[in-house]
Amino acid sequence: MVGPLHGLKIVEMVGIGPGPFCAMVLADLGAEVLRIDRPRGPGGAATAHVLPADPRFDVLARGRTTLEVDLKKPGAIDDMLAVIERADALLEGFRPGTMERLGLGPDACLARNPRLVYGRMTGWGQHGPLSQAAGHDINYIALSGALHAIGPHDGKPTVPLNYVGDFGGGAMLLAVGMLAALLEAKGSGQGQVVDAAMTDGAALLSTMMYGFAAHGWWSNVRGSNMLDGGAHFYDTYRCADGKHVALGAIEPQFYATLRERCGLTDPAFDAQMDPAAWPALKEKLEALFATKTRDAWCALLEGSDACFAPVLDWDEAPRHAHNVARETFITVDGVLQPAPAPRFSRTPAAVPRASAERPDAASVLENWSVDRTVNERLGRS
Repeated sequence: MVGPLHGLKIVEMVGIGPGPFCAMVLADLGAEVLRIDRPRGPGGAATAHVLPADPRFDVLARGRTTLEVDLKKPGAIDDMLAVIERADALLEGFRPGTMERLGLGPDACLARNPRLVYGRMTGWGQHGPLSQAAGHDINYIALSGALHAIGPHDGKPTVPLNYVGDFGGGAMLLAVGMLAALLEAKGSGQGQVVDAAMTDGAALLSTMMYGFAAHGWWSNVRGSNMLDGGAHFYDTYRCADGKHVALGAIEPQFYATLRERCGLTDPAFDAQMDPAAWPALKEKLEALFATKTRDAWCALLEGSDACFAPVLDWDEAPRHAHNVARETFITVDGVLQPAPAPRFSRTPAAVPRASAERPDAASVLENWSVDRTVNERLGRS
């Protein structure tokens, strides 16, 4: 057994962003994921405009086998239903109604495979006044309230890459939902639809903040709260060499360690939890951290209970001693990338296969016990 999901068979209808990331996570954990993509070439794959020319760098596609299928070709939908009949799950990330128009919606698929878990990834969800509108991560997290909370006190909201909507609130919650539904189906023998919307997911990621706001502990003013850069003990600071460090000394004992190591004997720092004191204390820390290089601060604070870390860039992070020791990053076909996570003691995940390596799809279909004639039309075309 390689990975805890070994033996699980999933059909992935290829899209962009959160769908492929969800499928990658499931494949990393041992599931056999068959990607169904449009034929390449003129009028080919809709994803081509956002993918690198060299498939080695399409890391989100790692660990899966891709089968190119022209779904408009006569008989293609029937052949796909024959494949889906053998799957445990399917995931898609198209606009609501697209799969239904193709003839591969939940009703059609569940009629052929009643135990199928049908995962749907969208920005706005399968219903609601915005469900048919176009959008991207930034729009979905804006509607959830999450984007408003991120950014400097005196500036506009800061775009947090596409972590919150696409990958956190979208792909990861779709993976959780599909695994929950698969676990339930194992007992009931019945599949179901998992409706994962990035607006819902980004809102869910904000649960703690909404609770704090309801209690009066969280302000709508950006950069004025404990966890959004408002507090002097939870922020980043520029060092003498222009690099930055990150502090997170919330608890009293960790704050005490920070003060001791940095020589912060000024009694003004006693007012740790007084928001009125934070701006002045932040100015003091800004001046302090500007006196030494990042490496010098690492020598003083890293590994202590001061809740400290250097802010590393894409080149530095894979070389850090902690990440090296844990093998947090791996190289696959010459491409450096994050390793599968989390870790499992008895069923560890294998090193993922590069997306450039494309095994014979026919062998996959044969392993799925798909009818030979269907295999010949799809896998050997």
